[in-house]
Amino acid sequence: MDKLSLQNPVFATYVVAATIMILKAVSMSWLTVLRMMQVKGGFRSPEDIKKTRLNPDPNPKQLEPNERVERIRRIQLNDIENLPFFLIAGLLFVLTEPSLLLARWLLYGYVVSRLLHFTANFTARTHDTRATLWTVGSLILIFMTGRTLVAALGY
Repeated sequence: MDKLSLQNPVFATYVVAATIMILKAVSMSWLTVLRMMQVKGGFRSPEDIKKTRLNPDPNPKQLEPNERVERIRRIQLNDIENLPFFLIAGLLFVLTEPSLLLARWLLYGYVVSRLLHFTANFTARTHDTRATLWTVGSLILIFMTGRTLVAALGY
């Protein structure tokens, strides 16, 4: 069976996990726009305060940072910093032909840790909470990458 085929349950697990993470990351842009429209601010570009149908009462204060919008931007930046590593590490990990159980624990574990991290960040939980959830995902990446390296070296 081809390792990179949806007939391979390990690869299919990776595809599900990767797809969820990609959709989550893409949705952050939509959430940012939604927040900007809700608070009528947090805009970044001078042209954003021109009078339009979506902004009928422009105001220069709309260019000032808004914490509710900036929180979403920080979450998105965190995704941009972390998700590429997961997408690459997960794909390389699939090539090591791990057991389906291990692959599911690690790949879905990463997804759960990132969704919980998002929730903690979105609801302004403490740094300790966010850091703990980030650490879980990071340790999963380190494990998958280490196992991949060991396999590639032939040990």
